[in-house]
Amino acid sequence: MRFFDIIAALLTLSALFSWFNYRFLKLPTAIGLMLIALLISLTLLLPIPGSDGLEDDVKRMLDSIPFDEAVLHGMLGFMLFAGALHVKLSDLAEHKWAIALLASVGVLISTLLVGLGAWLLFLLLGLKVPLIYCMVFGALISPTDPIAVLSILKQAAAPKSLETKITGESLFNDGAAVVLFLVLVQIAVGAEQLHPGLFLTTFLQEAVGGFALGLASGGLAYYMMRGIDNYQVEVLITLAVASGAYAVAEHWHVSAPITVVIAGLLIGNLARDGVWSDQTMRHVDSFWELTDEILNAVLFVLIGLEVMVLTMTGSILLAGLLAIPLVLAARAISTGLPMASLTRFRTFAPGVIAILTWGGLRGGISVAMALALPHGEIRDLLVSVTYIVVVFSILVQGLTLGPVIRAMGRRADQEFASKGLAEPAPAARPV
Repeated sequence: MRFFDIIAALLTLSALFSWFNYRFLKLPTAIGLMLIALLISLTLLLPIPGSDGLEDDVKRMLDSIPFDEAVLHGMLGFMLFAGALHVKLSDLAEHKWAIALLASVGVLISTLLVGLGAWLLFLLLGLKVPLIYCMVFGALISPTDPIAVLSILKQAAAPKSLETKITGESLFNDGAAVVLFLVLVQIAVGAEQLHPGLFLTTFLQEAVGGFALGLASGGLAYYMMRGIDNYQVEVLITLAVASGAYAVAEHWHVSAPITVVIAGLLIGNLARDGVWSDQTMRHVDSFWELTDEILNAVLFVLIGLEVMVLTMTGSILLAGLLAIPLVLAARAISTGLPMASLTRFRTFAPGVIAILTWGGLRGGISVAMALALPHGEIRDLLVSVTYIVVVFSILVQGLTLGPVIRAMGRRADQEFASKGLAEPAPAARPV
């Protein structure tokens, strides 16, 4: 299929599914679109007379779309920038240590726990997956997906401080996860030898380089916008940062996600303070909110349709279903340990770990990383297992996140609303 035909088909499906969801289902947009696409895909896989031609057309379209390229090297930069543009630095600073620990140490702990657990699980089910590839699975499934998180939190009625913590973690943990993923894949294919400095060197290059490039690109955009008052030009400058800085970061082998997040935070906070006129601010916000909504719609339709090209057997389906509690347990431990290390400085409201665990949604980034693995039986297995975990995360966790937050009790709700997610302990210094 031609590129234009693919884009036209995806936008048309996204519009139709959005209308149907808004008119009848009334679910959060991301969840509704994925659910409709998933149900249609499963229906087409059934032996229905006359559906073979349509099924083949959809499969050809999906085969024409490099999902990992579209997400990791296309949509991700725009969606991360759009999310970061509306996050206040003051809110992030209030929870900086918790966010930093969850986005780094938390990812490492989760990767290790999921990797070892998956190795034992696959072994018990008779699926031959080397330990190193189980660790790769741990790395790709551990980060919370900012695309899924930002989309669903908007409608989950989460307290502001909790939303800041989950959003902040999801914006930054991609850097650590992508570094882990790339290093582990290189080891798995024999391109690198495992040694203690490999992770540290790669992480420093990616994270520090991405942070510096984000500051430079965001600062340059801010300087350019200071001397003008033309919303068309200023919107174009933000678009150039989201795409150009991301592309440069990939060519320079530094973290592209961290680059656009830092640039978005810098522009979103500095430019609102006397640089953007009211007219410019309205147009910039409207443009990026609309861009985010359109890309979200297309992405979740793609996730729903992707089931048609998966390899799914009974043992793989069982492995995927059993991987769900494994990933949730690893999430609980990987959030609980970092948060516990801060209890000497802060007291946390009841139910924080439960909410952080259930609110750690997985999405298209995990599927994209799994699809980026070298072709083979192991890749097909990991893609299918990843897909099952992601579908559960978005449909079940996403739909129940609001009720889970409210179910934490009146005391937790009052503490979230009045004091934020955490209150400094009486004899402790705030962090």
